[in-house]
Amino acid sequence: MSANTEPGAKRTGRLGTRGSAESRKWWTLAAVSLAAFMTYLDNNIINVAIPTIQRDLHLSVSGLEWVVSSYLLTLAGLLLVGGRLADVFGRRRLFLAGMALFTVSSLAAGLAGSGAVLIASRAVQGVGAALLMPTTLAIIMATFTNPRQRNAAIGIWAAVGALALALGPVLGGLISQHLHWGWIFLINVPVGVITFAIAALYVSESRDDSARRTLDLPGLVTSALALFALTYALIEGGTRGWTSPLILGAFALAAVAAATFGVIETRTQNPMVDLAMFRRREFSGGTGTMMIWSFGILGIYFFTSLYLQEILGFSPTRAGLAFVPMALCVAVFAAVAPRIEALAGAHRAVAAGMALMVVGLSLFARLGSQAGYDSLLPGFMLFGAGAGLMNVPLTNAVMVSTPAARAGVASALLNASREVAGLLGITVIGAVLRTRQSGALRDGVRAVPAFVDGYHAGLYLTIALLALGVIVSYVTLRPRPGAATPIRESAALADLTIVDEAAGELISE
Repeated sequence: MSANTEPGAKRTGRLGTRGSAESRKWWTLAAVSLAAFMTYLDNNIINVAIPTIQRDLHLSVSGLEWVVSSYLLTLAGLLLVGGRLADVFGRRRLFLAGMALFTVSSLAAGLAGSGAVLIASRAVQGVGAALLMPTTLAIIMATFTNPRQRNAAIGIWAAVGALALALGPVLGGLISQHLHWGWIFLINVPVGVITFAIAALYVSESRDDSARRTLDLPGLVTSALALFALTYALIEGGTRGWTSPLILGAFALAAVAAATFGVIETRTQNPMVDLAMFRRREFSGGTGTMMIWSFGILGIYFFTSLYLQEILGFSPTRAGLAFVPMALCVAVFAAVAPRIEALAGAHRAVAAGMALMVVGLSLFARLGSQAGYDSLLPGFMLFGAGAGLMNVPLTNAVMVSTPAARAGVASALLNASREVAGLLGITVIGAVLRTRQSGALRDGVRAVPAFVDGYHAGLYLTIALLALGVIVSYVTLRPRPGAATPIRESAALADLTIVDEAAGELISE
């Protein structure tokens, strides 16, 4: 079977000829979008509930940090492994395995009665997510061979992920205040069961048929070791000290493992990652742009939560609700981004999105300790609009530049770059914030203005990086001379009917 399986084909997991090929495509999209929703939600729903979990399980500060970090560590460390396993052994198979593992471990986390059980369950959740996340985009690429439908599908997938970002803090706050904290994990169970059932019925199998059913074990081990060590150093560096022997050793191990991985991949006949992918400016430039985006949005997301609660006095629930307009703008602009891309091109759409994010953060950099909800709204909405506008064209440009047979690894690389860059954003912006804050305190500035000074310094750093991202995205994603003319206005207008058609297909199923 080819890597781009025709959606209408009768394959394992399909119920004969039941339903149309078109409706099966959109049911497939529903399954991978629900999976993306679960993994995005799990990334941030726990943050608001952390104090409640600490009180209930009597956790130390270190134990509490590992409730969050164990998930991120296994997720980031195993993403490349999950992507390659999907390409070789089948994306549908890995999707179902990852969904089952994620759902069962969510149940264990929700019922955990001790810190050790919760941390272990979170680590297993990360393994499940590492199997799931690379398959979602790869399945979309294999299912939607029509470029117009594929762009719309990626837009819907990104919009659903944005809604998870919006709902995470709100649900975490509501559950921690009114229900047992375990429900922040238990809500994954019914969603996981439904998603598994949809995928088992409608998702086609696809894989890299050019690859033998063997794995590049040295590549798998060295890539996982490099990502584990780097992620551990970024998570623990702030607590243990960036110059401590353990953290310096972790960084050194990551560098040695990454270098070894590069040597292995250039010499093996069946490499885990085809390094030739990075020779294409669309892939390397797009991945770099994704890292800049993730650095900004996840770093600022984290510290803006502190700003809202510690400086402006918002409650956890109100702070979560403050992010909703931003994430809804992400969802709306992600949905319309394919039409804008068709009219203007991916390079212009992505660059314009990055520029909107710069403007949004610039508005935030003008706010002080007396800001209100009305003054927060313009910056939130512009930042969200920019993030939504650039994400879909960027994802599509990177994935289209990759051979279909390597879609799983390409998706894993994109996700791994996002996760690591997000951790890096929290680390670097936090270091800048604390340095500026400490300097202000030494100069006699009071605590609240000192924090605001540090927060603004972090914002200025992010603004500079996003401005660089405008240039990088425009240069690397622009069409090559002589390339096929992109779909223009007529196709863009036709995109307006795609979601309605999908809904009709699902209803008639």
